[in-house]
Amino acid sequence: MSAASDILKLIKEKEIEFVDLRFTDPRGKLQHMTQDLTTIDEDFLNDGTFFDGSSIAGWKAINESDMILKPDLSRTFVDPFTSHNTLVLFCDIMDPIKKDYYERDPRSIAKKAEAYLKTTGIGDTIYFGPEPEFFLYLMMLKFLTLCKKYLSKLTVTKVLTMEIKNIQTETWVIDQLLKVVISQCLQLIAVRI
Repeated sequence: MSAASDILKLIKEKEIEFVDLRFTDPRGKLQHMTQDLTTIDEDFLNDGTFFDGSSIAGWKAINESDMILKPDLSRTFVDPFTSHNTLVLFCDIMDPIKKDYYERDPRSIAKKAEAYLKTTGIGDTIYFGPEPEFFLYLMMLKFLTLCKKYLSKLTVTKVLTMEIKNIQTETWVIDQLLKVVISQCLQLIAVRI
């Protein structure tokens, strides 16, 4: 039994309605394309599908934009967060003319790095993943921006009304904003890990 037929069997067993094809752009952003189940067959799973590479920042010009999104049939899972049963397939990006991995696809780069590592004899496994501190930094930046806007508004209001009372309220609002940002950071880390 082939991997494609195993996927089709899984689709039937889990009553899958959609297939979400996922890949990463050169900046590390997860991109996806959701297909209705009626478009999925063994040929689709084995050969992939064409898509417009010019819509991905840093990839192709419009005149050379055709690319192949080829599912990696060993990397699948049923998405627990969608309202409809959705199977997720991570994909490789392939050049439609040469039929080889696209040199700007992060998965292709990672596969080449792993192959090189094996040839050097240093190791045979390499791990790639996001850096949570980057996302924490962005969330804290968002928090500080919100605080700055809030405090600027309070300061202008105080100067205009000449009232300097209820500083505890300001502190409470900032504490609440911080709790929201920390909560979002923790949720983001849980999703990324």
